Amino acid sequence: MPAAGRPLAAEFAAALAGWAWDVALLQEVPPWWPRRLGAACGASGRMVLTSRNAGLPLRRVLSARNPDLLTANGGGCNAMLVRGHAIVAHRTLELTRKPERRAMHGIELDGGLGWVVNLHGSTHPFEQGQADQRLSHETALAWAGDAPLIFGGDLNQTRPRHPGMTHVAGHHVDHVFVRGWEPDGKGETIVTAPLSDHPALRVRLRGPAGPRPPASG
Repeated sequence: MPAAGRPLAAEFAAALAGWAWDVALLQEVPPWWPRRLGAACGASGRMVLTSRNAGLPLRRVLSARNPDLLTANGGGCNAMLVRGHAIVAHRTLELTRKPERRAMHGIELDGGLGWVVNLHGSTHPFEQGQADQRLSHETALAWAGDAPLIFGGDLNQTRPRHPGMTHVAGHHVDHVFVRGWEPDGKGETIVTAPLSDHPALRVRLRGPAGPRPPASG
């Protein structure tokens, strides 16, 4: 918003490739984008399908010709991209199917850096959004065990609470929580219009192996 009037995949890839980050958490991504984004950024990645993927080939054709026609209905997935580290494990969990399918996923990084978990939470009804937060919270802690943890994404909550984790960055419904890491400065937002109706959220973390470039959501 406002409508771009043109396909944005190449511009989105160029913008993402130009930012400094080790791990990028993405939500509501067209499922045919992550591989292209990873190649542009020199990153490996993982994804999980979420909602609005029925008739995906047709959605892809229509979205490629006129992305403003379908907007978020172009197909959805969550994706994570990683630079400079190997992904040694990937786990997914479906949180709910109604009113829209929501899923979370997590990756374990090499070198003792622990887990990174990416979420796009439900918006309505309010009770489902709260249920998503509780289940994703419990699942992220279970996946990570005693290892460091980064938990973030479009939580669709303006004031989310995740006991046992520290809130290190947030903007409206986008947030990053950590355990076993410390923020190295304040989180920042990056204006991304017309590429996205959410400003990018970036935070630099200091953790088990010293300072690292930012994790971006």
